[in-house]
Amino acid sequence: MRGLLQRVRRAVVRVAEEEVGSIAAGLLLLVGFAPEDTPERAETLLDRVLHYRLFADAEGRMNHSLVDTGGGLLIVSQFTLLADTRKGLRPSFTPAAPPAQARVLYDHLVAAARARHRPVATGIFGADMQVELVNDGPVTLLLDVPG
Repeated sequence: MRGLLQRVRRAVVRVAEEEVGSIAAGLLLLVGFAPEDTPERAETLLDRVLHYRLFADAEGRMNHSLVDTGGGLLIVSQFTLLADTRKGLRPSFTPAAPPAQARVLYDHLVAAARARHRPVATGIFGADMQVELVNDGPVTLLLDVPG
């Protein structure tokens, strides 16, 4: 499981020109799943996302988490994060979980996030989405959940 986490001032996801999810300041999580991923790994990723200290304290140091700030969380599925780009000029997506498995894991992650944090917005799994964001910092991290 791989997550690309971006601290944002705002973010929105659209499908066919229609806004389907948006947040004000908070975190955008682009997430991809591998065949060996489990709901437990999704919970581990969520725990890291919610508690990673990426927001400034009074001294300007990154000491506050999303839970501390109450910011928004926008979760967008992105199987291309699992692409194998080690050779050639065309990525291989064989490392990504099959869509049915990834959908179950994505739905589990979103439900767990909504049970633990507000506000949570999402894209639409498997849709052709356009994501707009204003990256704050910029702060962008690649999170791998070990197996």
